[in-house]
Amino acid sequence: MDRISILERLIAFPTVSRDSNLELIHYVAGVLGQHGIASQIIPSQDGHKGNLFATIGPSGTPGVMLSGHTDVVPIDGQDWTLSPFELTSRDGKLYGRGAADMKGFVASALQACVKASTLKLKTPLHLALSYDEEIGCIGVRSLIEMLQGAPQKPLLCIVGEPTGMQVATGHKGKIGARALCRGREGHSALAPLALNAIHLGCDFVAALRREQVRLASEGAHDGDYDIPYTTVHAGKMNAGVALNIVPNLCTIDFEIRNIAADNADEILDRLRGEAGRIADEAASIAPEAAIDIEVFTTYPGLDTPAVSQAVAFVKSLTGANGTIKVAFGTEGGLFSRDVGTPTVVCGPGSMAQGHKPDEFVSIEQLDRCDAMLDKLLHRLTEASPLTM
Repeated sequence: MDRISILERLIAFPTVSRDSNLELIHYVAGVLGQHGIASQIIPSQDGHKGNLFATIGPSGTPGVMLSGHTDVVPIDGQDWTLSPFELTSRDGKLYGRGAADMKGFVASALQACVKASTLKLKTPLHLALSYDEEIGCIGVRSLIEMLQGAPQKPLLCIVGEPTGMQVATGHKGKIGARALCRGREGHSALAPLALNAIHLGCDFVAALRREQVRLASEGAHDGDYDIPYTTVHAGKMNAGVALNIVPNLCTIDFEIRNIAADNADEILDRLRGEAGRIADEAASIAPEAAIDIEVFTTYPGLDTPAVSQAVAFVKSLTGANGTIKVAFGTEGGLFSRDVGTPTVVCGPGSMAQGHKPDEFVSIEQLDRCDAMLDKLLHRLTEASPLTM
């Protein structure tokens, strides 16, 4: 079974985050089982989704973990010229939703597991597949709890998000939050006697923009990122029922993506302070004025030292001379912080193709991924291929 036929099956499962991924998980478990590899499925609380964890090689020994997520972003509103849930091969590129982000890597990793089952590994290979990464690295939490309780933690984790097969040592952390701006409703003809929640919301967005200016000009910088400072972004605003009603509620979804040198909680505290100030000023019109902030998702950044043994090991597999940091978030920060496993991000394809119509991964990139994993398998057959 080769990686392209595996990828064809993976893409055929429409594992958009709002839907179940269990058919894909059971398919992977079936492939592993056919080759004598036992796997553990960790279901979500509602039983609608699941993570998968498998080990090939000696038990009771820490190994190298290949990590990938199985969910994909929606195709709604996108102008696809190809069928998104059917693999299309054209001009050296493989098209389909998730081809780059990140079923291409999952296909190569599953192929590597099948190969590993035929080898006498001295250091085990672990496969970890998760759900709901695209909505805030949510599903992987139960897998991490399992690893925290395991007698042996993985020596190293490779998260196969698309990096063009460059070795990425870091990404920013994220807080996703919602500001609930509460005013007082009224007839629009008497608008000055009411308190427009949208106006409160706009004042809060202005505070977000001031914080962004401060972070860009005065905050910490990390030149390894395309955007070398922490960013604050308002992505969604909802308010209003009818034009002739002054709205009493406005919600704003915003995010903080912080570099390692910045404390995202401190930034959020400053924004809470600004929210309180805006509400206090509006209380002269409506004492019930308030801006409450609720955090709905958060994950830590990744900042693996470029000089670490883990990075040197992965560079030896890829032939890379340097390292990068990536703008997008991954589950790597959670593996590093909560499990204590040194983690790098390295996988086929580019995020420039991810989340877009006619998403693709090139065969050349999959070839390079396979070459990296083949070298990894060879190293795992050696005595003490790495120590952490």
